[in-house]
Amino acid sequence: MKKFILVVFLLFSAVNISAQVVKGKIIDAKTSEPIENVKIFETGSEVFVFSDSEGSFEIKTSTKTIILEISALGYSTSQIKANPSSVLTIALIPSTENLSEIVITGALISKTLQSTPGAISVLTSEDLQKKDDSNFAQVFNAVPGVYVNQGALNTTKLNIRGIGARSQFSTNRIQAYFNGIPLTTGEGELTIDDFDAEAISKIEIIKGPTSSMYGAGLGGVINMFAANAEIDKTQTGISTQIGSFNTNKKTISGSHGTENTSLFATFSDLKSDGYRANGSYKKQSALINANVFTENGNKLSILGNFTKLKAFIPSSLNENDYLNDPEKAAFTWGSSKGFESYDRGLLGVSYLHHFSNRLTNLTSLFVNFRDAYEPRPFNILKEERVATGARTKFNLKMDVFELASELSFGAEYYKEWYNMQTFENLYQDFEDQGSVLGNSLSNNEQDRGYANFFGQLNLELSEKLNLETGFNINTTSYSLKDLYVQDEIDQSGDYRFKTVFSPRLGLSYEINKGKNIYTSISHGFSTPTVEETLTPEGQINTDLKPETGINYEIGFKGNWLNNRLYTEVALYSIQIENLLVAQRISEDQYVGINAGKTNHNGIETTIRYNLDLSSSITIQPYFNAALNYFEFEEFVDREQDFSGNNLPGIPKSTLNTGFELNYTEKFSLYTNLLAVGEIQLNDANSLSTENYQLLDIKARYDFKLFKKFDANFSAGVNNVLDEKYASSVLPNAVGFGGAAPRYYYPGNPRNYFVGAGLNYIF
Repeated sequence: MKKFILVVFLLFSAVNISAQVVKGKIIDAKTSEPIENVKIFETGSEVFVFSDSEGSFEIKTSTKTIILEISALGYSTSQIKANPSSVLTIALIPSTENLSEIVITGALISKTLQSTPGAISVLTSEDLQKKDDSNFAQVFNAVPGVYVNQGALNTTKLNIRGIGARSQFSTNRIQAYFNGIPLTTGEGELTIDDFDAEAISKIEIIKGPTSSMYGAGLGGVINMFAANAEIDKTQTGISTQIGSFNTNKKTISGSHGTENTSLFATFSDLKSDGYRANGSYKKQSALINANVFTENGNKLSILGNFTKLKAFIPSSLNENDYLNDPEKAAFTWGSSKGFESYDRGLLGVSYLHHFSNRLTNLTSLFVNFRDAYEPRPFNILKEERVATGARTKFNLKMDVFELASELSFGAEYYKEWYNMQTFENLYQDFEDQGSVLGNSLSNNEQDRGYANFFGQLNLELSEKLNLETGFNINTTSYSLKDLYVQDEIDQSGDYRFKTVFSPRLGLSYEINKGKNIYTSISHGFSTPTVEETLTPEGQINTDLKPETGINYEIGFKGNWLNNRLYTEVALYSIQIENLLVAQRISEDQYVGINAGKTNHNGIETTIRYNLDLSSSITIQPYFNAALNYFEFEEFVDREQDFSGNNLPGIPKSTLNTGFELNYTEKFSLYTNLLAVGEIQLNDANSLSTENYQLLDIKARYDFKLFKKFDANFSAGVNNVLDEKYASSVLPNAVGFGGAAPRYYYPGNPRNYFVGAGLNYIF
């Protein structure tokens, strides 16, 4: 009996010795956030497990030498050697080669690009460094369906699928967030130029109406994410770039990363004389992004950004000056030395909490401000804007009718206080002095607020078919208080738009592994600005309605040739009602009216290919294109019927193609050709721009200077072919006092830049 007990004890001990346990946590190497559904495969015993929502795993194996293979969608596969009973923290590096596996984190429910039923483009930090560092906004031209009008570094208008193209001077009808903090004002205006490429890790552009997720945003949404520290690395770096037109940019950055913390900070100083007269530009910006992680996957984040800008405005030119003297400024803007200057800042705090493996909550609080002063020929504008708000979102994984599903629901509140004063500009009375502040012309206070209540449900109807459905309920109101008592007009009043319900439905079906088709229907809207709601008599137009639109879309996303080739095609049709039109009543002054309906039909395509020419040389050609068929369905303005005409301010087609050549990890060559089709200049389609092509080239060389010092050199040429083109247009420009209408913003001729950077790793 004693022998039997001894044998059983020895066998039990042997089993315990051979059953070794390895525990760990999988995190993103760039963000330090936990990664769910990572496959941990032990190569010897062929045992595997998956990480949970907190990135944690536990694997048991009987092998002496433990080799773990770690793999996940959107990340490079890695192998590590583990010791028995060890507790690991494994950082996976995001993979940029397989575009379809990138995880879309800006949506209510995170999914891979491949399985998302919608047209979404992603720009990584690697994409941003392929362009001229002094002009961040131009990177958006690489996205099919997005077109950038840029009259100057501070005069950028983005439109997505033609929506926002009728804006006169700024980007509107597009929502934007930075780490979940709203960048778009309560009136729907967006300034994308305030940020630097060095401060950004990723940009997600969701094209078409997205009101079911983000409220007002008829054109789409731009989600930007701040750069983070790399795990277990402390470093600081400096860089400088000089270029044509006396352009100079200096940047300093630093970061510190551990398993539980991430701190990143950057400061940049950009100056330029500009190509045109009265075109000098100066911007300073700073950003800090801090994250603290706990063992169970909770995260506290703090984001701060500050921008100080002063930029002179050359404005648009008539056709004769555009063709013969493009460097000049518009006469009145040059005489008044018009410019804009502002201080702008934002601060946000967010907390991600895991109640369980199934339920999480992300809550953000934010405040932002903008103090601006803008002398213009017709008046001088002073603005003060302060906004605050909160956004909370719950995500719950569950089974619905025995189908795996995930539910997201929450709310967002935004409140904005805005004071606007205008004054006489007496520049004509003081020759060669530029703008001079005169008597007050107006003084208004505006309070604007909105609330969004949203929900989304994703259902796995089968192994290959996924359903995505959601909605948003929006309420928007504003009040206007007229503080100017020198006239008899009182613009004071309160107004509330009708509650807007925006649904969305999408389906994605996996035809074969790595090949999906999708379809979606979504609703969107955009509310008028307060200035658009004022009549020529200064009263609030209570009959003005929000623009609304419905997007019908079908598309295909597919990988070929062992994931070396990625293709994407989207066909869409957007019907917009209650079109808001800026009707010009005097020089550079407008009022808004609802004037009809438009149809936005188009095709977008993306092709990317990864080719290994040798063990040390790779080439990645790409092709992005958009064909646009945008027209007025019904549009009558001042008794003129423009129905059936093409929409002005939008190219009929855009093509973006080129290649990236890499030699080892040291030398990179980037080429890009942007071809832009004809653009109508007015509603009557009586004038249009000519097609143009821009070729840009940039080269970069990275090397190790010393043991802890990394360095790089870069150089490039913009507009290699020295094309003469209009980089932006002013639709429906009107000439006053016998002057010719000023439609054109001349683009920069061929120009050059060189840069250098130095990075020290502690």
